[in-house]
Amino acid sequence: MRPYSVGGVLLIVFGVLALSIHSVTYFTTEHAVGPLGFFEWDVSRPHTIILSPLAGIVAIAAGAFLVLMARRSTAT
Repeated sequence: MRPYSVGGVLLIVFGVLALSIHSVTYFTTEHAVGPLGFFEWDVSRPHTIILSPLAGIVAIAAGAFLVLMARRSTAT
């Protein structure tokens, strides 16, 4: 496979994933000190990354363009 077609297929796969998964949530753990100073708690805080459907559509279109560009025969 040519490098353009590999990159195009990867963009298409990531675009489909972006369209099917709307958000990604991950948690970080922080140490919080209590009011008296000698107690300590582990606090899990959520962080959410929202994926735009427009990004998925653009990735699929760019991937399709790269795959079709790699198929084009070059005159040598």
